[in-house]
Amino acid sequence: MTDARLRHGRASLALSFFVQGVTFALLVTRIPAIQDRYGISDGLLPVFLAAVPILAGVGSVVTEKVVARVRPRVVLRWAQPVVLLALLGVGAGSEVWEAALALGVFGLSVGALDASMNMMGVSLQRAYGRSIMLGFHAAYSLGGIAGASMAWAGAHWDLSLVVSYLPVVVVLLPVAFVGSRWYVEGKQEDEREQGAARGAAGSVSFKLLMPLCLVMCFAYIGDSTVSNWSAKYLQDVLGSSEQLSTVPYNVYMVTTLLGRAVGDFGVRRFGAVAVVRSGSVLAAAGFGVVAVAGGAWVGMLGFTMLGLGLCVIVPQTFAAAGRMFPGASDTAIARLNIFNYVGFLVGSPLVGALGDAWSYRGAMLVPMVLVLATLVYAKSFGAEPARYGGGHERPRTVDVG
Repeated sequence: MTDARLRHGRASLALSFFVQGVTFALLVTRIPAIQDRYGISDGLLPVFLAAVPILAGVGSVVTEKVVARVRPRVVLRWAQPVVLLALLGVGAGSEVWEAALALGVFGLSVGALDASMNMMGVSLQRAYGRSIMLGFHAAYSLGGIAGASMAWAGAHWDLSLVVSYLPVVVVLLPVAFVGSRWYVEGKQEDEREQGAARGAAGSVSFKLLMPLCLVMCFAYIGDSTVSNWSAKYLQDVLGSSEQLSTVPYNVYMVTTLLGRAVGDFGVRRFGAVAVVRSGSVLAAAGFGVVAVAGGAWVGMLGFTMLGLGLCVIVPQTFAAAGRMFPGASDTAIARLNIFNYVGFLVGSPLVGALGDAWSYRGAMLVPMVLVLATLVYAKSFGAEPARYGGGHERPRTVDVG
């Protein structure tokens, strides 16, 4: 029964990651349509775009406090429907204040969603006694590809935002809510730890967590560079056609999915430290290839390398935080998750400013160096996953809700 519950819990959490990937992709890939619908000026648009990750960071901080009283599965069960409804609200409004309200709700709830999903993923990985975190993030990548494809279809057929979003929300909302019945968490606390749960935040040393926070930030600077600048770089710097310039991000998403789909096997075989080091070197090499590329196809090779390299870092950073603070992993993950949004906020403006002031080729060297700096902090990824299960893969006792 325990094994079956773990399998059901793993599947239901993977479904939540997939739904979130679809939802987020539908939002970010339709930003031009959102701007047109609400008449948001180019000067005001960056304010809206920055507000979402800032509020998501707030949502992650709030989640840290909330999970001291209720389990992460409860937060996730209610945060995911709110995110979906907020997406629908973005598409259904007509006034700027309505867009601001819907995006504000989206940001706060997506912070709670990201934090609680990764808390549960780390908990389940502990219960399994082996690496499974990359599989959850592979489901997110698959959802991102599906969401981006649906967004492309909506744009291609000139569908309104509400027409594009409504069928997705109608299908995914009940699916996610019903699937939440099978959420499972590994039993992380004995009776002594439960009595000290409210004081768990004090047991997380920010000094110890900081290397992982920096790695998370660097990884998202790299990711946001690809998502925001790959098309412009290929077209303006490497001289590709407008149509071809859309390919690198799709290639990046597909290689991210493939890398995460097989990444857990690499972690089990070689350990988290080796996998993160390899991913960092490959991602840095990818940025280097992009920076020196003489044509569009070589540039796309660099973006392919980036997808395969960066994809392993974020899931393993969450897993490492769980191993580093096994008695307060929820607190550690909520704090670590904030640096997801810091990297997202910093990355795109940083590359844009350097590109305008210097050159976009030179700008690509900055995320290259930052990603390569992950090697300095590789030891923070701790022991191999098999060791924290006692070397066995037999599931532990679980807490089912």
